[in-house]
Amino acid sequence: MAELIPPEVELLDIGSGAGLPGLVIALARPDLKITLLEPLLRRATMLSEFIAELGLEGRVRVVRERAEEHKQQYRYVTARAVASLTKLLPMAWPLLSPGGVLLAMKGEGAAREVEEAAALLAKLKVRQVEVVETRGYPEAPQPGRVIRIER
Repeated sequence: MAELIPPEVELLDIGSGAGLPGLVIALARPDLKITLLEPLLRRATMLSEFIAELGLEGRVRVVRERAEEHKQQYRYVTARAVASLTKLLPMAWPLLSPGGVLLAMKGEGAAREVEEAAALLAKLKVRQVEVVETRGYPEAPQPGRVIRIER
């Protein structure tokens, strides 16, 4: 997924959990400033510890809030295993700046999720929607799928 993000942007990772994909992107892309959005105290604390241990302070931060409460806008927003696309879009859309991009990690059902969200995507007047195949590493048994939605 990191290859889908242009240089030197601010990125928000919704529901960071154990740090996927936010921390992995931070390690792969030192040019990015990343905010990890995690509502649960235990996970937010763990993420802060990971950031310190990995020496990522200054360019990666944790914000303990729900997506619906967060008010800042970002050029790129990522999400993995947060919700179906129809539930994720209302959470993520206000967090995207005009022209911003949502990257939602999904499995084999990515195209189906796009179809199921067609009415909502039309209502939001998205510029572009595509399902992109990615490989986290060359030996990955199956490609991953990322739904890329441009505001």
